[in-house]
Amino acid sequence: MAGLPSRIRARTAIAVLALCWLVQPSLANADIDHTRFLDDTESLRTKDHPQFVQRLHQIHSESSSLTTADQWRLRYLDAWEAMFEGEYSKSEVQFDDIIKHSGDTTLVTKASALLLSNLAFNRRYEEAFALANRLATTLPTVTDPLARATLLTNLSQMMNFAGQPDLAFKYADMAENAVPPGETACRAVWYKAAALFSGKRLKSSSPELRLAVDTCAAGREKVTTDSALLLMGTLLLEEGQPQKAMALLDRIEPSIRINHYFPNELSAQLQRAQAYEKLGNDSEAKKAALALVAMNGPNDISDWLREAYEILYRVEKRKGNAVTALSYYEHFVAQDKGYLNDVGVRSLAYQVSQQHQMVQTLATEGLSRQNRILRLQQALDANTVATGRLYIALLLVVLASIGLLLFRVKRSQLRFKRMSSLDGLTGILNHQHFMSGAERMLRVQEKKVGSACLISIDLDHFKQVNDTHGHAMGDIVLQYTVAVLQEHLRPSDLFGRLGGEEFGILLAGCSSSQAVATAQRLRVAIEASPVTDDGRIVPLSVSVGVASTDRCGYVLARLCREADTALYRAKRAGRNRVVTDAENDTLTAA
Repeated sequence: MAGLPSRIRARTAIAVLALCWLVQPSLANADIDHTRFLDDTESLRTKDHPQFVQRLHQIHSESSSLTTADQWRLRYLDAWEAMFEGEYSKSEVQFDDIIKHSGDTTLVTKASALLLSNLAFNRRYEEAFALANRLATTLPTVTDPLARATLLTNLSQMMNFAGQPDLAFKYADMAENAVPPGETACRAVWYKAAALFSGKRLKSSSPELRLAVDTCAAGREKVTTDSALLLMGTLLLEEGQPQKAMALLDRIEPSIRINHYFPNELSAQLQRAQAYEKLGNDSEAKKAALALVAMNGPNDISDWLREAYEILYRVEKRKGNAVTALSYYEHFVAQDKGYLNDVGVRSLAYQVSQQHQMVQTLATEGLSRQNRILRLQQALDANTVATGRLYIALLLVVLASIGLLLFRVKRSQLRFKRMSSLDGLTGILNHQHFMSGAERMLRVQEKKVGSACLISIDLDHFKQVNDTHGHAMGDIVLQYTVAVLQEHLRPSDLFGRLGGEEFGILLAGCSSSQAVATAQRLRVAIEASPVTDDGRIVPLSVSVGVASTDRCGYVLARLCREADTALYRAKRAGRNRVVTDAENDTLTAA
């Protein structure tokens, strides 16, 4: 995660150093080969991280006796450790210094590969993907086995980050076929499993995941082994096996605690909360979720926090604590919005980087063509005027072709920008663009002194659909619900997915009674249209909350709050009904 607090450190390992340092022999006095010592230290980074920190501290005491090349190696290991501890800004400066001034091509390649992940953690996606494109072109020139493997695995990680699992798998497969002598294939097979997971082609029993666990365990890559086992825990929870997931967490907890790799600590804490909730232990689920929230800063945005707040919301809702549940739901919505925005920005940055690369290629080809044509013109000065005109026409055709291609590229960029405003699953507006559109529509209505109504819709018992029929059926239900609702909406109505199974509709020029009638039609249409798929029938119903500017004014935040309050009243009243912001104005299902 970008911007991790500096207080997140490997404190236990550093505390041990104070005692170990007293009994460590001097490297210079022991006449130790510094280069070999650095090689051995680098190999311990994820195998035995506490020992890696100890050896790093040890060689720093003798840094003045290192050669210039070994001093740059030491700076590289310092930068790696800073990145491991979450100090991304510090490590970025160190990597940049190595790239610009070390003069060691192997070290430059490894530092550049790690800088990829660093830029991504800091959400500087356009820079990260631009660097990835440049590094990918240098692959044929990288001859050092370890540097090549490092570059391939980091390119795999970046493609996974960009939502390109097929490319991620390809780079990981190349890394597996290029494992340096004496090294383990752990990271390569781990990234292959991660790519399959991103592409939704992995199960807890998949041989690719088992291979990653076994390979990393055999290579004593403890941090990566923990990451692979945590991925298995995620899959066990998705497959409805919380007891197995809990047993797995108990088994790897000591290793996670010793190595202090923050993403693994967050993942383990979230899985505990999820497992406790699935096992019906709401008290422990809440405790684990709150512990995860406390591990993060106040401004952090992540999928971990999004899931934690959703668990807290569900726990409090089951307890009947409506106010507390609403507070946690607001946190969840903020995290969900931030997470979805980040995913959208990440995807758009990747597409823009690809388009920029295409433009540069076209421009280079265009200049090359122009140069060739000019040389021909100089050689044929003595030819007839007709021949000269022919070559000028050819030049214009080439320039026109380049202009047409650039126009198509620009149009493609605009299309990707439009796509970023839509929800990837349902094709309607995502949360951010729905809220922006609603603000604009309300301002127009306020100037016209017209009325508008907000309808908040939530699918009843949607979690049971996922638990009973699987997430694939859950996606079908969401898409089907959107299709049914769109049949009953006007072209001018604003329709968006607010998060999960909740949708929002803003009706302009609509009175409260008209909005209630529309909401009732939508509710009846959903109830009358069960989903059928492969012989399975899934009945549907929705709870609906309606709020009107006649009662709430034109402030979107209040309109949303009143609509959500009405929605909660509909839920508490038994679901499958419409409730307005007017007192006791309730329509129930027939």
